[in-house]
Amino acid sequence: MRTETDSMGEIEVPANRYWGAQTQRSLKYFSIGQDFIPPEVITAMAILKKAAALTNCELGKLPEDKAQLIIEAATEVIEGQLDG
Repeated sequence: MRTETDSMGEIEVPANRYWGAQTQRSLKYFSIGQDFIPPEVITAMAILKKAAALTNCELGKLPEDKAQLIIEAATEVIEGQLDG
């Protein structure tokens, strides 16, 4: 677990999740439902995010360190490492 903070204070978030305090609080306090985004859509979004990070870094619009973090996370999504 790691401690995240938002406008409502601190909350514990599982260390293996990429979301932050607001998402964790929503999962804890709201019935979000059982509808899921199709995995193919999530993969497509990750491909777009990766392409955007590469392009914006190449154009000098995104620092290389931030681009690399986005690229790594997108690659994990594309490869299915974060499924489940």
